[in-house]
Amino acid sequence: MDVSQVLESTFSPDASARQNAEQQLSQAAELNFSTYLITLAQELANEKAQPGVRQAAGIALKNAFSAREYTRLREIQSRWLQSVDVNTKSSVRELALQTLASKDTRAGQAAAQFISSIAAIDIPRNQWQELMPALVENVGDGADHLKQASLQTIGYICEAEDQDLRDSLVQHSNAILTAVVQGARKEESNKDVRLAAINSLSDSLEFVRTNFDNEGERNYIMQVICEATQSGDNRIEASSYGCLNRIMGLYYDKMKFYMEKALFGLTIMGMKNQEEDVAKLAIEFWCTVCEEEIAIEDDNAMAAAEGSELRPFFKFARIAFREVVPVLLHLLAQQDEDASDEDYNISRAAYQCLQLYAQTVGGELVQTVLSFVEVNLRHADWHFRDAAVSAFGAIMEGPDEKMLQPLIKQGLPVLIGMMDDPVVQVKDSAAFALGRICENVSESIDPQEHLRPLIGALFGGLSSSPKMAGSCCWALMNLAERFSGDPGCQENPMSPHFQESIQRLLAVTEGSEADNQLRMAAYEVLNAFVMNAANDSLPTVAKLSEVILERLEKTIPMQHQIVSVEDRIMLEEIQTSLTSVLLAIVQRLEGEIKPAADRIMNVLLQILSSVGSKSSVPDTVFAAVGALANALEEDFAKYMNSFSPFLYNALGNREEPGLCAMAIGLVSDITRALGQLSQPYCDTFMNYLLQNLSDKSISNQFRPAILQTFGDIAQAIGSHFETYLSVVAQVLQSAANVTMGENAAFEMFDYVISLREGIMDAWSGAILAMKTKPQILMQYVESVFSILSVIAQDPNRSEALLRSAMGVIGDLADSFPNGEYANYYRAEWITQMIKETKSNREFQGRTIETARWAREQ
Repeated sequence: MDVSQVLESTFSPDASARQNAEQQLSQAAELNFSTYLITLAQELANEKAQPGVRQAAGIALKNAFSAREYTRLREIQSRWLQSVDVNTKSSVRELALQTLASKDTRAGQAAAQFISSIAAIDIPRNQWQELMPALVENVGDGADHLKQASLQTIGYICEAEDQDLRDSLVQHSNAILTAVVQGARKEESNKDVRLAAINSLSDSLEFVRTNFDNEGERNYIMQVICEATQSGDNRIEASSYGCLNRIMGLYYDKMKFYMEKALFGLTIMGMKNQEEDVAKLAIEFWCTVCEEEIAIEDDNAMAAAEGSELRPFFKFARIAFREVVPVLLHLLAQQDEDASDEDYNISRAAYQCLQLYAQTVGGELVQTVLSFVEVNLRHADWHFRDAAVSAFGAIMEGPDEKMLQPLIKQGLPVLIGMMDDPVVQVKDSAAFALGRICENVSESIDPQEHLRPLIGALFGGLSSSPKMAGSCCWALMNLAERFSGDPGCQENPMSPHFQESIQRLLAVTEGSEADNQLRMAAYEVLNAFVMNAANDSLPTVAKLSEVILERLEKTIPMQHQIVSVEDRIMLEEIQTSLTSVLLAIVQRLEGEIKPAADRIMNVLLQILSSVGSKSSVPDTVFAAVGALANALEEDFAKYMNSFSPFLYNALGNREEPGLCAMAIGLVSDITRALGQLSQPYCDTFMNYLLQNLSDKSISNQFRPAILQTFGDIAQAIGSHFETYLSVVAQVLQSAANVTMGENAAFEMFDYVISLREGIMDAWSGAILAMKTKPQILMQYVESVFSILSVIAQDPNRSEALLRSAMGVIGDLADSFPNGEYANYYRAEWITQMIKETKSNREFQGRTIETARWAREQ
């Protein structure tokens, strides 16, 4: 193939040309990986090649070592280690390093990314030992573009998430620090080089802990960064404040001297910087301080209870609040009226920081904030009215509720009145502040005095502008949840307002002219109202089901009227929202939904029949079907012949993992609901589940859920599970052999724990199913105790795993009441595991009770 032409085609505006080029590259990599690498590396290093071609070569090289899935990444990396000869590796590395010196900065950057992907494999294995010295030498003696590319390479290497690499970088801390500090000094005249150095320093901070522990080295690093905050280049200053944020998060215990000498003043000055990026990162420095001090207080409270060592706590936020908080309040008034909800600007950064400050210092800042609110609440400039309302809402979490209650009782009518402000931004902030009150200090709201005007104001805001939909709906959801009363109560404070609220929400969601964002938000509120309805509101909920079903039925013929992608997206959003409300209605009415069940299943089946592939609607439909099965129990059986084909298709649909996962959960719901009546469908269920387990392309997240489903099927069909027991036992034994390596990624730890939870749930179901035929179980008892032993010896155990293990221990003992396996139970590790579980004060009551029951058995 003409490699230049193929690489150029990867940027083609023609999708088929791009796809063809990518396919050719993929085939070439599979055919001969070594030749593929050397060819692309030569093209990357070719100074005569077009810049776009060189960049494409670098991207293709980087992609050859990239994968989202951990297991796939390991396969790719092993190909470099085992399939590429030493000479080719040496040539590829040399060509990549050579490209860093290119005056074509895009090629240099592409080489930097490629080098970092090889470094992730080589550095943990002590290979390519000349890499770090070469990069340090480049920064010391190279031309400016070489310095910049080399510093970017160090940054890419340091920001990698691979744990093996991160552990290995510690031994290179001196080399890394030498390079980045040299480039970051004020003596460096090239701004781009200095910026690259500061960025790389920020990425490397985690690996230079040994250097940071050295006072002399730490002083020099801090001096370089503090000087960079005053560089006069906005990019360097912003990056420097970002660097200080990371230092505060990593090295809080060493910051007291620097806070007193420089950082208090520098960061407050930075917050006032006219350049938005600089100001935001200076604000975020104080966010980091607050987050760190909140965490330290939590850790120290736990340490004090356990009698262990406390972390250093310097109260930086409390000491500085008289200087920092007034600046934050002033910055709140720098709103951009054209900003979208997603825009993160100075005003929003200040709001976030004020929230954290309130949580950190509590009531100490209340008076400062109140003084600002009182002065600006009636200000002629809406920016200051908005800032006043926002500031009041920001301090609703942190200060003692008893301190806040009189302020809220006094301020609530004023805030409700602000919902009539002529400026929509002020109204939106008022709605959000009301939501904060409802969420954090709802006890301050008097149901008799405040609920009616509060609900009225929020619905008024909802109707007045789509821009306020999010804030008003969030406040209404908080109201519904906070005033729901005890589960199953006859009435609650929302009962007098329930019917009218439902009618108003239906009005907001009605008609094709309604704003789609507003409609979706209103349906979410409808969900919250239904889920939190008291018993006296259930007749209204039942009537609501008729309206929702009618609306859902009307969406079916709309499938044939779709003329654009936008139409399809809107229809799917409507169907998903309506089905979500229907799901909430079924869950709340439980068995009382039975009169409407035929109509519900009919419309859900029609939706499943009419939606196209890759649609998100079936996920919600499956959830609604699961809720209906739980509500109807054995009466759901009459729908299985019609519904099972859709369920089987989803179980086998590995192209849509979300839907497949929903289907696996739904098998559990249906078998639990139907019990023995699910038996005719279990052969097909088991076949699909076993196929999914054996498919290596299936994500690991499916496997624990499948094992848990085996347990649910077993409990549902009882002794009939004998048909599947031998196959399931083999699967469980195989799963029990999956362990964590010493350097396993965190996801692997979580996966193995979840897998063991699934194994225990499966065995628990199987043991209960075969209780009437204990002789069948005998051949598997040793296997069960083998995995229990592994769990007992591994310190990485979740509460759910221990609870399941306790259940299996008790179930086995109960199945053999004549002491056939008493010798197993005499093992010290069994006694110790039960003792540890039942004496753990952090565990839930049901976990402790299960452990006690297991001990009794």
